[in-house]
Amino acid sequence: MRKLLITEKPSVAMEFAKALKINGIRKNGYLESEKWIITWCVGHLVTMSYPEKYDEKLKVWRLDTLPFIPKEWKYEIIPEVKKQFEVVKKLLQREDIEEIYNAGDSGREGEYIQRLVFMMAKPNPKAKMKRVWIDSQTEEEILRGIKEAKDSSEYNSLSDAAYLRAKEDYLIRNKFLKVIINNIWKKISKSNKRRKSFNINRKSYDMCSWNDSI
Repeated sequence: MRKLLITEKPSVAMEFAKALKINGIRKNGYLESEKWIITWCVGHLVTMSYPEKYDEKLKVWRLDTLPFIPKEWKYEIIPEVKKQFEVVKKLLQREDIEEIYNAGDSGREGEYIQRLVFMMAKPNPKAKMKRVWIDSQTEEEILRGIKEAKDSSEYNSLSDAAYLRAKEDYLIRNKFLKVIINNIWKKISKSNKRRKSFNINRKSYDMCSWNDSI
């Protein structure tokens, strides 16, 4: 049986591997030894779906489509990092994994990034989920964090706060930003009309002046 540890970035994964003295084979997207498997995200692997994924009409920015509040939130894999997500997903679902260590960055955003991956990947339900919380990436601190890793459920409140913040940002972005851009666009449109009107009048004036000079 093996233990799986997931960091937020490849560079952090290398520090964990160094601290654990892992000299295993580096494969495509992860490291594996007799006891440990270390893999990584590359920042966000999962994101909230754009409004048009809920309704095609929302693809066009119109004020009459507001307010938009999803009844059920949708998420999707970011296309540019789908390959690494599939690597992590396959590892999370392995039957020989007895413990999964969330070693994402210590904070709300770090928790959110990893929880989204777990939500989409559906890890092996038999594996124990643990959270590594460290203040630095020194060997001593990494080993302490792994040794004292708590059950991931103890960080559910942090996860809930992260999800709530993300939804709040999403709603603000897709409401107020639309309003702001629409207002700016109206002003630009009016400005362009005035500019065109000015240009036409200027040309008319120039033409009249030219005719007068003949």
